[in-house]
Amino acid sequence: MTRRAFGETFETGDPVNQTLKRFVDKSFASILPMLPLRPRIVLAYLKSYRRLSSFKHPKLYSERMQARKLSGVDFTPLIDKIEAKKFAAGRCGSDVVIPTFYAGDTLPPRDERNWPFPYVIKTTHASGGNIFVRSPPDWDEVEQTVDRFLAHRHSRVSGEVFYDKIKPRVLVEPMIGNGDLPEDYKFFVAGDRVHFVQVDQDRATDHRRVFYSPKWERLDLRDDKPVGRDQPKPANLANMVEVASELGSDLGFARVDLYNIDGKIYFGEITLTPEAGYAKFYPSHWDNILGQAWGESGHA
Repeated sequence: MTRRAFGETFETGDPVNQTLKRFVDKSFASILPMLPLRPRIVLAYLKSYRRLSSFKHPKLYSERMQARKLSGVDFTPLIDKIEAKKFAAGRCGSDVVIPTFYAGDTLPPRDERNWPFPYVIKTTHASGGNIFVRSPPDWDEVEQTVDRFLAHRHSRVSGEVFYDKIKPRVLVEPMIGNGDLPEDYKFFVAGDRVHFVQVDQDRATDHRRVFYSPKWERLDLRDDKPVGRDQPKPANLANMVEVASELGSDLGFARVDLYNIDGKIYFGEITLTPEAGYAKFYPSHWDNILGQAWGESGHA
């Protein structure tokens, strides 16, 4: 099996070429943040998709992702984890919103951190940045980790500069799912309707993904994650699709993440540029399907 990157061919089973590939990838990642935004995005797109685009007249989903990152639009009310909860409550009611134990610029004094276990400590301004607390933690270590999360700006490589408009804050919530990470249902909404559902399974141990239609027909669709097992159809699937469609409407495209705990729907987050728009779908025609639906919506 071969893999090509900028004209080079690497035999993925050859240790020497694997080392060379890692060197090229590491060098690329170190150089990319030094570039202005547009050439940074153009080169990253070229590396991922093996094609050039100016993104001035985007048609494909992947092209529209990059055009969105270059648009200069402020998406803070949708992607700030605290503000997004207000948005979700306004559209679908407060019942879908996970309660908030604490929100602030940094962690409160230690004697005020008496939240019931298990809970999650998050930062509001970036993808990831979660600490799952199931028992009394080492607060020195947690504080160092939170400070590192608050200082992180993942837009340096991804080009998602609208995340830099979010004020970095700390959010503490109860951990739903009895302490285990529940399946994450990610609804891809384009043109105001759900096109497919990505289910993330076993995220803490053996992360895999499986894809379904809105009617829960398993799709011959995958990305770069390992393919997951069959996922039972949620009894309240129609309600989940309705919630996702409502939250993703009027946005052109949005990935709406929901949890389903004992038949109760919880809002996770809205992601407007999943994996910075560099993750590929197989078969690739989904790049066109989502891009066309997004374009017909009339929203950027």
